[in-house]
Formats: sequence, structure tokens, C-alpha cells
Amino acid sequence: MKKIHIVTDSTVDLQKEECEKYGLHVVPLTIQIDGETYIDGVDIQPNTFIEKMRHSAQLPKSSQPAAGVFKELYDKLGADGSEIISIHMTGGMSGTVKSAQTAADMTDSKVTVIDSMYISQALTFQVVEALEMARQGKTVEEIVERLQVVRKKTSLFVVVDVLDNLVKGGRIGKGKAMLGSLLNIKPIATLQDGVYTPIGKARSHKQVVSQLFKAFKEETAGKIVRGVGISHANGLAMGEPLKKLIEETGIQNVNLTFTTPIISTHTGEGAIGFMYYTD
Repeated sequence: MKKIHIVTDSTVDLQKEECEKYGLHVVPLTIQIDGETYIDGVDIQPNTFIEKMRHSAQLPKSSQPAAGVFKELYDKLGADGSEIISIHMTGGMSGTVKSAQTAADMTDSKVTVIDSMYISQALTFQVVEALEMARQGKTVEEIVERLQVVRKKTSLFVVVDVLDNLVKGGRIGKGKAMLGSLLNIKPIATLQDGVYTPIGKARSHKQVVSQLFKAFKEETAGKIVRGVGISHANGLAMGEPLKKLIEETGIQNVNLTFTTPIISTHTGEGAIGFMYYTD
């Protein structure tokens, strides 16, 4: 029976049970650390990865799925004439969406590839919208149009707690990191056009929570909040109080999840991502 299948990658921050419930197809990235290669979400758990990363001298490296992996899945899903929408993490941080597009050009199946321009639960917002609309019998064109709206009305903040991974990744120098550590500075950034963009800083977890909550209240005033998510890399010191403040406004179902190793590699231990979208 023909249908619209939704495909994404393992940075989506959805539990395995949720993916199975929705019938979502997840293509995993891989990650290398200390000479070992792991499949994201399959043979290494987020907390185990954090422990390994803490003691690693080198920044872990992530790799997007090969185009052949996507093509094999697209061939299978589209064999009966079904259409496919493949939604992926921002191309500003990974080549995953390019691999998906290469595979879409190779397969005989009808595939629409979308760069979500986001990661983590902000990617999840678009994936879940697509899944629900596909279940309702909406067309590919209708789903793509809706995802454009969701993308425009999504906000994502990333807060780094320790600067080690920014140094290992070459984003800042050791001198700045040492000064930042002494001052306990925590950089705050957004994803603008899918690219990590610093916008401010705080000097304590309490200040971070206060700034993020203030931004949330200002941006959502008079709007319908459709979804709120907080992802963390062992960052409950910021994640839990922020969740509590959001829920005190009357918004329930604030998802607080441990993010994937792929995201933890970019942010380092203790970081959080704060995401929401409105109508």
C-alpha cells in the first residue's frame, strides 16, 4: 500500500520506542573516539560516551551515513510507489543532508530531502509534524509547506558549560579558554541559518537559566507554544531548573532528554540545548 514514509537521522533525539510507535526510519551517524568507531544510538549510550569523551585527549569525530546506506533504504521504501520525505540535521554542522540528497538523485524512488536547519529536538519538531501529517493523508507538498513554517517559527539556543571541546575543535584558542574558565563564562549561541552563532554569555548556571527563560517569555508572548524541548549532555544543572520555570507558566510536556553523542561532541559535557516553536 502506497504511503509517505518519513526518514531522519540519529540526531533527532527521539527514544527508540517513540520511533517505533511513529513508524519513523532513522539512519544513524557514526562516531569515532580513542580509535574505536560506534554507531550512534546503537552500540554506545550517551552517558557512556560522555565518560569516554571526558578522558579523551582528542575531539571525537562524527561521520555522516554513506549515500549508499540512504539509497538502500529509499529503494526499499519506494519499491511500491510510496513517496519519501527525508529530514535531516543542519547541513551547517554535518554532511548528512548531502549524503541523503546524493542518494535521492541515485534512487528510482520519489524522495524529497529537507535540511531542517536544526538539530536535536528542534529537528524532532519537524519530523513529528511530518509524521502526523502523513498519517492524516496530507500530500508531500502540504507537508513540505508546513515544515517551512515550523522552521521559521523555531528558536534554538545552545549553552556550553565547559570550553574544552571548543578548544579541541579549534573554535577558540587555549588562552581565551583559560580566561573563560577562570571567569566561569558560559557561551550562549543560536543556530542562525543552520550555523552555530554566538550571541552572548553568562557567568553562572543561574544566569543562563534566567537569560533563556527571559528570551522564551519575550518570543512566545501572545503566541501558541507548540513544543518545548531541552536536550543536555550531562547538563541537568541548567536543564532541570529551566524546565521547572517553563512548566510554571502552564506549559506541560517539556521534553528533557540526554542528547546523542553526535551533539555532545560539538558542545562538550554539561551543555544544554533549549528549543521551542510557536504558531
